[in-house]
Parts: sequence; C-alpha cells; structure tokens
Amino acid sequence: MNKTLQRVCIFVAATLLFANCRKKEWDAYYGRPDNLQPPIYQQLESFGRFKSLLALIDKSGYKQTLGAAGYWTFFAPNDDAFQKFFKEKGIAGVDVLDSVTARAMVQYLLVYNAFKKDRLDDYQATANNAGWTPSAAFRRRTAYYTGFYNDIGLNNKSIVATANNRNSKGALDGNYISEDFNNKYLTYFTDDYFKANNLTAEDYRYFYPESEYKGFNVAQAAVLTQDIVAENGIIHEVDKVITPLQSIDEYIAAKPEYSSFRAILNRLYVNNMVQFIYNADATHRYQVLSGKGDSVFVKVYSNLLSYAPNNENFTKEEDNDGQKDCWTMFIPKNEAVDKYVKTVLCEYYPSLDQMPVDIIADFLNAHLFATAVWPTKFAVTRNKFSEPPRFDPYTDIFDRKVLSNGILYGTNKVEEPDVFSTVFSKAYLNPKYTMMTRLLNFTGLKLLVAKSNVPVNMLMIPDNVWAAAGYSYNVSKSQFEYTPAGGSATTNGVDDKLTRITKTCVFFDPFREMMEDLSGADIVRSGDAGTEGDYIKYNNNKIVTAGLQDAGLMANVDSVKTAVNGKVYFINQIPIYTDKPVGYHIKNLGTSTTSDYNYFWQYLSNSVAVYNSTTSDINGLTGFSTVFIPTNAAITQAVNDGLLPGTGTAPNKAPNFNPTDEPGKNLVRKFLQYHFLFGHTVVPDGISSGVFDSFYQNALGNNLKMTVVNSPDALSVIDNYNRAANVIVSKSNNLSSRCVIHLIDNYLKYNDN
Repeated sequence: MNKTLQRVCIFVAATLLFANCRKKEWDAYYGRPDNLQPPIYQQLESFGRFKSLLALIDKSGYKQTLGAAGYWTFFAPNDDAFQKFFKEKGIAGVDVLDSVTARAMVQYLLVYNAFKKDRLDDYQATANNAGWTPSAAFRRRTAYYTGFYNDIGLNNKSIVATANNRNSKGALDGNYISEDFNNKYLTYFTDDYFKANNLTAEDYRYFYPESEYKGFNVAQAAVLTQDIVAENGIIHEVDKVITPLQSIDEYIAAKPEYSSFRAILNRLYVNNMVQFIYNADATHRYQVLSGKGDSVFVKVYSNLLSYAPNNENFTKEEDNDGQKDCWTMFIPKNEAVDKYVKTVLCEYYPSLDQMPVDIIADFLNAHLFATAVWPTKFAVTRNKFSEPPRFDPYTDIFDRKVLSNGILYGTNKVEEPDVFSTVFSKAYLNPKYTMMTRLLNFTGLKLLVAKSNVPVNMLMIPDNVWAAAGYSYNVSKSQFEYTPAGGSATTNGVDDKLTRITKTCVFFDPFREMMEDLSGADIVRSGDAGTEGDYIKYNNNKIVTAGLQDAGLMANVDSVKTAVNGKVYFINQIPIYTDKPVGYHIKNLGTSTTSDYNYFWQYLSNSVAVYNSTTSDINGLTGFSTVFIPTNAAITQAVNDGLLPGTGTAPNKAPNFNPTDEPGKNLVRKFLQYHFLFGHTVVPDGISSGVFDSFYQNALGNNLKMTVVNSPDALSVIDNYNRAANVIVSKSNNLSSRCVIHLIDNYLKYNDN
C-alpha cells in the first residue's frame, strides 16, 4: 500500500513538473510578447497628458473596448485640447457631460481599422480586388452613428424616424439596408492627398480659418504626434477636441436661414421630395432598445435627387467609397430662394404644387453636387447637369462647413441651371408649351438648346396650336399621336414628322445671326453649319415654310423673349414642311407662259427620263438639293449653243420642248440634271461655298461638279467650263421639299468627256 501511494505521489509530481514545463513553452510561443505595446487605453494612461480624454472614455463605457483587443485608429485630444474645449463651451470639465454625449464623442474619435498616417490617405478599393489606391482618401468611417430620432411625418404627426443609409433608387423600401447603421465619417487633410489632388493649404484654411494647416489635420485639429502604436490600433494625438459632426440633412434642419430651400427639399405632399417609409426591422430594433412600442419610419429622399442628404455612406457602389468622396450642397439663403421661386419657377404656375415635379428636382439638383467641391476647384467641378458652381467662393459664400457626409456652402444667391436660363426654359417653365418641351427632349435638341454656351435662336409653338393641328402626346402610352379631323389617333410616321418640324424651329450658328431681327426679310436654314436643314423665310415678323406656303398660310411672331443663349420667337402656326415633291413647285413657278421659269419647266415636263408627270417627282432625286433654273433667254441661248434641242438655225433657233429622237431626249436629260445641285441646299447668305456635286452623272458614273460662290445677297455658280451664272435674287429663294429653287441669268455647261 505504501509503495502504491509512493508511486502515485511520484507520478503526480512528475506530471505537475511536466505540465509546468509545457506551460512555459506555450507561453513562450503563444504568450503576449514583451515588446508588444499596451492597448490604446493603457497607452493613453502611460503618457500622463490624456486625463480628460480617459475620463471621457470611462464615462462613455468604452474603457473595455479601448483597453482590450481590437483594430482601431483613435484620434486623441490631449489635456490642453480639452482645456480649450471646456473654455469654449463654458463648462468645468468632463463631469458635466452625460454618458450619451461622452459616448458619442469617443465613438466619433474612433475609426474602424488601424491606420498610420502614410496609409490613412490611401483608398481601400474593393472593386475588382484593386486594393490600395495611394493618396486617394480623405475620410474614414467612425464608430458613431445617430440612430433613431424624432421627426414630423404626414399630417404633422410626430414619428420616430431613422435616416436612410442609401440613395434611393426607387425601391419600395427606399433601398434602406437594415444591417447598416449609417455610421458617420471623419474628414482629415494630409499633405500626400493634397499634393496628389492639386489642393493647397487654402482649401483647408477656407473651412478652418482659425487653424493652421500642418500637413496632417483632422477636422479643425492638427496632429501633434502621429502613429503611436498600441496593441489594438494606432493613436494620433491632436490639439483640439473633435465633436461629432452633423450630416447635411441635420445641419440645415437646425438653420432657419435655410428654411425656404429645405422646405422644397423636404416636400412631403404634392410633388414630394421626401417620404417616410415604415420599416419592420428598424421598428423591431428600436422597440428592443427603447422598450417602447412606436413604429419606425425611414426618411427617404426622392430618387429624382442627385443624392440623399441624410445618407452618410456616399454611393456605396463600393463598400469604402465614402473614403474618397462625399456630397456637396450649395444652399441659398431664404431671400434668394423666395425671389427665384416667385419670379422664375412660378412665373407661369400658381405654386410649386402645380408644376411638373422634374422642375423642382432640377432646381434642387443644381445645388446638389454628388462629389466633393473644394474651394479652389469650383471652376472644374460639375453637378449632374455638367455645370460648375456659379459662385465666387469669397463674395457669394457666407457659410462653409465640412460635415459628416459632405461639404456645405451657404450662398447669397441661387445656382441657376441652364434649363432655367436658356431658350429651353421658355418652354420648360411654361405649361402652355409642354409639347415643345417634350419634343426638344425627344429629338435630343435639349442637349444643345439647354446649354448656356451654345448660342441658338428658336421658334416656339404653343400647345393649343399643336392640338389644333391634330398633334398630341399620349401620357399613358408614352407616345406622340396624330389625329386627323374626323379620324382616329395614329402613330404612323408621327415621330419622324414631329422631329423634322422641331428641327426646323432651331437655328444655331452661323444661321442664328440671321434670326436676330425678324422685322426685316431673309431666308434662313434651320440647324447648324454641319448639317442640312429645312429653310424658312421671314418678312416683317411673318414666317413662311414650304408647307405653310402650300397651305396659303404664314406664321405670325406674337412675341419675343431673350434668354442667356439666344432669342425665342413665339409663333401661331406650326412651321410645317411640304409633302409635295420638287417637280410640283417647279411646275407652279413655270406654268405661266410669262414666267421666266417657263422654258425650263416645259423641257422638264416633257422629259420622261427626269420627271414623273404622275407624281411630280424628279426621278432619282432624294435628300437635299438646289435647283438653278436658267431664264427663258438663257435657255434660248443654250438651244442656239447646241446644249438643248431646237428648231431652225442658229443663232435664231427656237426651243424644241418635246424632242422625239433619242439624241434630243438625251440632251434634255443631261442639261436638266446638271442644273440640280445634289445633296445640299444653298442660298445667297455668304455661308455655303465650294465645289458641289450636280445631279448629272457621266458614263463612268461620276457626278459632274459645279462651284458655288456665295456672299450675302449674292450667289453665282461656275460650270465645268469656268462660265458663271448669277442668281437673280429677287426671283429666287423659292422653297420646296428640302430644296430651294433659284433663277439664274445664264445656263450651266457641262463637260462629260
């Protein structure tokens, strides 16, 4: 028995000795290294200059978090910073702060993940596993978020709300993500970031005039000691206390000077920009945390807006994209907003309730830049309209703030978008011209006429004129329709017709200059120099097109308005184009035996190769063209020169308008076709000159050429033999289908060899 006991004791002793040896080996391998720095809390204690901060941490309940394992970046105000803070706030110390305030302050100083200074301004890209992008970041997500708050919902009812954490894309839930607490961001300013993005110290001083830029600043504070390593992260010592910043949404709610703009931004009823959407997950979380039974509603801004001012996350297209960009809002003071709404937006509307919601969204979006706008970068930063902020950063800005989710500039005037100041606005902001607004959008012309740097003059047609002509827009079917008198609505060919008519209403340079004063008389091509377009003629504020001419009508200019990029002429008829072919109008000009167009018409009407007497078409002629018709005397000369068939002997030959022999018919065909300029329309405006194709092709299939010499009020054509024919302006400029018909004093001689 004694031997057994002795053996047991020896075994136990050996086991204990072995276990003790194993523990030493374990500790040596897995134990806390002797050279490992203490956690953040203990580090701060050891320095002796963070007593107030430690007291704040204690009160916040974050002592355990900062004193144990983790992976944080902590911006630590020292005691001097707190003394300045207490003095500014008029308080004795941390003792007077409640735990909620203390917790918020500590959380806002606490950034997720540990970053030394050289890594802090690098962007953590997640798309395509891109990894670190050097010197591309100036913000980091903190541990602080606002959570639930009280707001006013429909019918002025007090509700529990939470901010949306995404920009709405139109989903029923506002695209809210229940697992995302909408944590606030903290902004910092580093020399590497500034250098990489061509920013200067002025970009910092602009927001913090009482702080000195040191190359590493956090909000209004400068970093005194950087990269203090701790077991659970990195500490950066700062010289000022940084308190949680408001979001743009929170900031403007507390500023009565912005109440007019905010009222538009927070419209809750007709033409609403905000809605409160019930959320079951948020409600459950609130009820668990608070012990109350209230429902929770997410404040969701309209998807028509460039961004949601209460969204702290930026776009969240990448998880960390809030590190490299933020929102910017230029918000005008009340007086500027009220005046602009009254004199511009509501010039033709009783109130904002009656206007299209897009107008309201455009007004707001002009001030909402979905990117950071730095003070020195106003000229090169753009909003959704590709327009810069039109403010002087010093004379037009009275309030400037870097907030948790963006930058805010308080302005003494509105940002007027081009859609409200250009010729486009004369339709867009007037309910009597809704059809024109739709057509300018549909044809893509809005992209030009709604740009302040694109000079243009326009003809504007009211809705009642379109309706009287049978044209309308079916909202339920999203289509343009035409309803003839006594008939039913159709869409057949309507889009093409309306597109052509709308393009006839727009005059870009160089033709715009010819539309500056319609009290005179002229012929002008619509469109711009790079494209062919239909011509109009005006005389004493009366406008004629080929179509109006056929109908025996003219459009009267009722009034004129000037926009920043041109003039708008309001007319009482649609400038319709003709559906009659060119031959029809030559016939009208030449049927009378006393007309100087008569001989040409007689040759044309008898030439089966060129003219279709059934349809009045010029065979094979499509697109744009110009007809140069020689006078009767010039035709007679061509007959005597052997270019056209005739009777008798030269120099007293008479025209034979209807030759029966093939050589004679061929002479007529070639002569007629050579007097058509193919593919272009030219008038005596000094604009279109050069070498052009005629409609006549030689045996090789090549179009013979002619040269046009153009000057204002004079036009001449040079043929293959260098002979000139001058346009008789007083009898020319006759409108046809994508064509102008001129009378010339000489015939054109071709050389088909």
